[in-house]
Amino acid sequence: MTAGRELQHIPVMREAVLAGLALRPDGRYLDGTFGRGGHARAILHGLGVDGRLLVMDRDPQAIAHAQREFGGDARVTIRHANFSAMAEWDEARAGLDGVLLDLGVSSPQLDDAERGFSFQSDAPLDMRMDPTNGMSVADFLASADEHDIADVLFHYGEERMSRRIARAIVARRAESPIRTTRELAELVERTLGRRERKHPATRTFQALRLHVNDELGSLERALPAAVEVLKPGGRLAVISFHSLEDRIVKQFIRGPQPVSVRRGLPAPPPQPAPLRAVGRAQMPDGDEVERNPRARSAVLRIAEKTSSEAGPQGALP
Repeated sequence: MTAGRELQHIPVMREAVLAGLALRPDGRYLDGTFGRGGHARAILHGLGVDGRLLVMDRDPQAIAHAQREFGGDARVTIRHANFSAMAEWDEARAGLDGVLLDLGVSSPQLDDAERGFSFQSDAPLDMRMDPTNGMSVADFLASADEHDIADVLFHYGEERMSRRIARAIVARRAESPIRTTRELAELVERTLGRRERKHPATRTFQALRLHVNDELGSLERALPAAVEVLKPGGRLAVISFHSLEDRIVKQFIRGPQPVSVRRGLPAPPPQPAPLRAVGRAQMPDGDEVERNPRARSAVLRIAEKTSSEAGPQGALP
């Protein structure tokens, strides 16, 4: 974080999240993506003396902020970990009334040039949400083969020119390593040209960030973990920011789909759905997008944990 000041964070769709979680003053809730505490602060405001708030974040800077702001509140327990590990936390396994996951990179991470998430300023090409763990983007680009780089750009960035970019990266690193955000952004721009309003490196940066942080894999592990720790009737709220995330969330809430069988064979018994969709997907309104442009692509989905006797799933768009 930039020394001497806290970087701004505006919680996305705060009121819709609080309504979706159906807060109870004595409830137990987990914010798996603390960031700078915008949602956590709002949840805590709705809790009474018997309520509990568990907060997690994989970013040590976010955890340090949580300790400074909430460490003295007996209702709050803080853990430095990926939200995919929530079911391994005894405090969560005691049963929760709600879980919130606000996916993607946070505003403070984007705004802190030293983290390397944005090409708006020149910085080390890192992009790790936990800088103490795993491989940076620079290290990945220095060691991965051309095919693997192209696969990451195509699958995580939906980049149609993935092979051309990967080939340019491998050719460039043969001369000198790519170590900064500006070097990578300029390389992609030279390779593709600039034909759209959006910078041509946008999809490349998204793909590499998703890859080095295993963001989609973490989400796929976190959703069943959330079901495990939620009480029957407990709520799951997930905010996603692009179609890859939202597709995973939507399909998980929808539950197991009917399995096709060969003609004449008995159909397998239907699998009970662990969640029931609560309403339809929600997006921020125009006023919120005007106040916080980073909210423009947000999608909020709410689901409720069913009991073993629960009926069919709610409809999804």
